[in-house]
Amino acid sequence: MPTDTSEQGLEALITRSMTGRTHLLEPRHQATPSAVPVSGGTGWLLGDPRHYDRSHCVDLVQLQGFLEATQPQIAEAVAIEVDGPPRRQFLARLEKQITQRGVVDVLRKGIRHGPHEIQLFYGTPSPGNSRAAELFGLNRFSLTRQLAYSNDQTRRALDLALFINGLPVATFELKNNLTCQSVKKAIEQYKTDRDPREPLFAFARCLVHFAVDEQEVRFCTHLIGKESEFLPFNRGTASGGAGNPPSPDGLSTGYLWERVLTPSSLTDILENYAQVVGKPNLRTGRRRYRQIFPRYHQLDVVRSLLADVATHGAGRCYLAQHSAGSGKSNSIAWLSHQVADVTHNGERVYDSVIVVTDRRNLDEQLRHNILDFMQVGASVGAVTGRGSSKTEQLKQFLAAGKKIIICTLQTFPELCSQLDGAPQGRRYAVIIDEAHSSQGSKASAALNKALASDAQPLAEDTDIEDFVNTVIDERLRSRKLLANASYFAFTATAKAKTLGLFGTPLPPDGEGKIGRRPFHVYTMKQAIEEKFILNVLQYYTPISSYYRLVKTIEADPLFDSKRARSKLRRYVESHDTAIRNKAEIMVDHFLDHVLPLREMKGEARAMVVTGAIERAVQYFHAIRTYLHERRSPFLPIVAFSGDHDFGDGPVSEASLNGFPSSEITSRIQEDPYRFLICADKFQTGYDEPLLQAMYVDKALGGIQAVQTLSRLNRAAPGKNRVFVLDFQDNTAAVEAAFADYYKTTLLSEETDPNKLHDLRDSLDQLRVYTWEQVEEFVGLFLSNSDREELQPILNQCRQIYTEQLSEDDQVAFKSKAKAFVRSYDFLATILTYDNPEWEKLSIFLTLLVRALPAPDEDDLTKGMLELIDMDSYRIEKQEERGVPLPDQDSTLDPAPVSAGGFKPQPELEPLSVIVINFNEQFGTSFSDEDRIRRLIREEIAPQVAQDQRYRNAKANTPNTAAIELDAALNRVVDPLFLDQTEFYKQFKDNSLFRNFVRDLVTRLINNNPHKSP
Repeated sequence: MPTDTSEQGLEALITRSMTGRTHLLEPRHQATPSAVPVSGGTGWLLGDPRHYDRSHCVDLVQLQGFLEATQPQIAEAVAIEVDGPPRRQFLARLEKQITQRGVVDVLRKGIRHGPHEIQLFYGTPSPGNSRAAELFGLNRFSLTRQLAYSNDQTRRALDLALFINGLPVATFELKNNLTCQSVKKAIEQYKTDRDPREPLFAFARCLVHFAVDEQEVRFCTHLIGKESEFLPFNRGTASGGAGNPPSPDGLSTGYLWERVLTPSSLTDILENYAQVVGKPNLRTGRRRYRQIFPRYHQLDVVRSLLADVATHGAGRCYLAQHSAGSGKSNSIAWLSHQVADVTHNGERVYDSVIVVTDRRNLDEQLRHNILDFMQVGASVGAVTGRGSSKTEQLKQFLAAGKKIIICTLQTFPELCSQLDGAPQGRRYAVIIDEAHSSQGSKASAALNKALASDAQPLAEDTDIEDFVNTVIDERLRSRKLLANASYFAFTATAKAKTLGLFGTPLPPDGEGKIGRRPFHVYTMKQAIEEKFILNVLQYYTPISSYYRLVKTIEADPLFDSKRARSKLRRYVESHDTAIRNKAEIMVDHFLDHVLPLREMKGEARAMVVTGAIERAVQYFHAIRTYLHERRSPFLPIVAFSGDHDFGDGPVSEASLNGFPSSEITSRIQEDPYRFLICADKFQTGYDEPLLQAMYVDKALGGIQAVQTLSRLNRAAPGKNRVFVLDFQDNTAAVEAAFADYYKTTLLSEETDPNKLHDLRDSLDQLRVYTWEQVEEFVGLFLSNSDREELQPILNQCRQIYTEQLSEDDQVAFKSKAKAFVRSYDFLATILTYDNPEWEKLSIFLTLLVRALPAPDEDDLTKGMLELIDMDSYRIEKQEERGVPLPDQDSTLDPAPVSAGGFKPQPELEPLSVIVINFNEQFGTSFSDEDRIRRLIREEIAPQVAQDQRYRNAKANTPNTAAIELDAALNRVVDPLFLDQTEFYKQFKDNSLFRNFVRDLVTRLINNNPHKSP
């Protein structure tokens, strides 16, 4: 028999794998109380399409068989075997309940019908519960081929449908590459041939709809015609991209029916992942509901973590490097409520699960997600500070044994300092959203202390030496990642420290170095290729600025040339002329190039990223003014922290925007607001899919570049591309930063603790302190001695520092002391041994560094800016280009332990030389045209506009306005003979130039919004 390469062949292959057969039993199965269904393959029954009730969307025979086997009294009460009023009433009630609650909730909780409580599904049995296991075995998981689902379009049929106890939970459209059709054709069939008004396709009637071929799987949870959203359900390729790897045992998509859709796996999804969740609309108060089905990487990371905990118990660290757009909030919610019940050696592993987020605006989002998936809301506690202090709330939650506790990292220092009374001897799971290196800091040490299981109270008669030793020992243990806790860290941008703390160790290399890698990865590359996020570098345009400065005095004083360059750059970039020119480019680009695309139905927004609050305020005024000049209805919003005064009176977000700061995120979603101008705000953790353009006027690099530009990458219906205009030309730094996180991020080797020995040796050699002073100081400090007892030791060290060390040695000592404290703070978390002397030195140096004066540094550029002026400014937009990223894993080196050690020497140069060198570096693409345009725009056009005779002619006799314009131009240009001789000659002698000036002045006066001189 020849190989069947048709679509029906794929259908038969899946059916055989799941049910063990491809054809129905003859005679066909009849449901009776004693009938035993025949299943095969992975545990599914082969259903008969003739048993499907199209009006009520149930397989009557499978439903009847389930009820008669598990609840015979119910089957008899509703007369399930007879088509009469009782059955019709029951089916109508069942249909109504599914319509109102969704099939997931109906299967989980059953329905009430008259006096009856009817179970429609028996879930996963707990270990040792034989009756529950027996009931679970009576569930009927059935697969039906060629399901004719419509009463009206009777010839239309789905390739496959899955049922649980007669209730449909999944549908399939299959396509075959060997017949030149792909998963895209299956998606098109769902969108165009499957009428969403059919009862089977109503919201939450089915759990999921799959489009499948041999290479890819995609799914949709709500069919709405052409707007249906199909998401990838693929494993990812070996290179970290979209799709699936080749399978040596069959089809690349075989994992779907062989592993994901087995009865036990689908039951797990039904019980722990699938859900209908509602999100309120802040403007209307109405809730918008959506049905959630896990994506493959979400299902895989949660199941992999749960399996590892069940195998090894508490005490391990896990790092999930999941790109933005991976759905980390849902993954964390699913992990939180399931890991709380994992058992190891017959005992529950954790007493409480603590969920930590470093982003305040995600705290509430995580809390709602977890509550949506928990069956008992009282088992979740959120540290909010409402009703009582945050400290008291946390203590109460720990004492009450709350299964899940949610709080922000920012609360730990204040919360954990008062947790001495927290229950001891318990085990905890700590789940960290957006893990950063701060997890190894004092805030994390405070958390560890609160959760530690072996803290011992001090005896009243303990002497001071024993006391100090005990406290040091406690501090050492509080810094460790606890043996009674597991840490689960999620991040898109893993730093070297994060990998060092939470990464999975790799086998030693040839040199014995041990690297680390994430436990689970969902790469930025895969997220982009699967279109969960957009590539923010695809339409990246660097903008180059060119300037020409001039001296304004005849004298030629000396200034420090090194500092002068950066100071002059800041001066010209924040000059009113530069801000105005850049604001015009931003507004013109957004209004003329972004909005006309009509993506997201014309609802696009833009973010302006600035490097300082003063510059953000400048941009706010410049953009608002230019929008008004262009007669645009749109307005900007500015975002920064605090109140500030830049010479024109105090300003704040509220005073400039006209509404409270708390409303910024909701207002930017509404017209007339289209520009969000930020200074160190909304650049991490801010999720606004309407953002389509970003205008960067700030130096970016490293993780900050990835986090900032990634504000644009959120997908939205109709959003196909995003734009970045970079006025600082960060191209090289941006490319290097994204390359680190495009695929899997590895750590080359662990930090060498011997470098702390080297740092201590170099500090000791400078003889600022003696070890006896360190011991004495730490003893006094830990015994809570008064300040006057501590200060003499610090004063003695300060005197040696200031009187006996050269300036270079002073800089070396402070930088090495800071490096020691910083590096020890991290290493103490992961070292397998304790070093009390390091702990003592860290305590001492932390306070000593604060007591030491900073080396005198004269500002040898003071007064320079008052002696120069910006003669010309020009912006040149380079070619729009995508920034390519390397298709390979990146490897980070461990965090450096060394420190610098010398004071930079100033290089004095005359102001004229500094200006010449600056103009050569930043004015290489400059011409007289820029100076001419500036002269016309800032001097000639305003004077002509104020010429009284021209104004009268324009207002009263428009036919003579052109004549008066020429006359006014001559009256303004004539005085320029001495200062602008070349301009004067060209205007008088060159008719083409004169016409150019006249046209430009006319456009400026008439305020034509589409032309800029």
